[in-house]
Amino acid sequence: MSLSDLEGRVYGPVPWRVAVDAVTDFIEVTGDDLLRWSEIAPPGFAAAGLFAVAPELLEEMFDRSIIHGEQTFAWDLPLQVGALLRVHGIVTRVRERGGVHFITLEVEAADGDQRVLTGRSLFLVSGEAIPGGPTEFERPEPPHSYRGEPEEGQVSASRAELVRYASATRDWNPVHWDHVAGVTGGFPGVVVHGLLQAAWALRAAGAGTVSTRPIATAKFRFRNPFLPGRPADLSLGGQGNQLDVVLSDAATEYMTATISLSDE
Repeated sequence: MSLSDLEGRVYGPVPWRVAVDAVTDFIEVTGDDLLRWSEIAPPGFAAAGLFAVAPELLEEMFDRSIIHGEQTFAWDLPLQVGALLRVHGIVTRVRERGGVHFITLEVEAADGDQRVLTGRSLFLVSGEAIPGGPTEFERPEPPHSYRGEPEEGQVSASRAELVRYASATRDWNPVHWDHVAGVTGGFPGVVVHGLLQAAWALRAAGAGTVSTRPIATAKFRFRNPFLPGRPADLSLGGQGNQLDVVLSDAATEYMTATISLSDE
């Protein structure tokens, strides 16, 4: 199959339950507030809506290296815990440059005729099947529960937490939990989900609000692979309702985000 054939491909609509157990696990693994998010899911749970349909697209490219390069979300309504939504996706664009395909997937989640959530994902996909074997960057597998020693204002994740996040959102890309898959994909090993990093950014951005829909829109760029057990700084800037969030350490910038707070 030529990757260009994917343009225009439609996925769904499929049912997506904003399930209480999945929301609870998501809140716990992202460090959010269980008391605040008892009836409404945190904005970052939008990742589960994306992965109601994204696996079908990703399975068509199972033998290629896939990187989640960018993600945008817009929240029209709060994500009501227990709601049964319908999600559909469409590949709106496929372009190729230097042997890498840039594939854009747009998704929409709706409650009946009411739109709840939209998203746009940019995936970078190798043009050929990926080779096997180790890379020069391979590192030993960290202990399953090792998070490093994050200080105030820092975030980190263990490999065990990545599995819990994958279970809550259905983002089961093996590069996020299987060391061999990570290395075969060209990474040093297992890498942290981009949308887990996004959830940390959204949690921080909405911490000073009380709205059930604290975020209007957000755009994330995943710049470098972030490894489990390696704490990084999460910093906020900007002014008014427009916030800039950066996840980085002294050597590397991992994720940047532009987040617009809701006026509600």
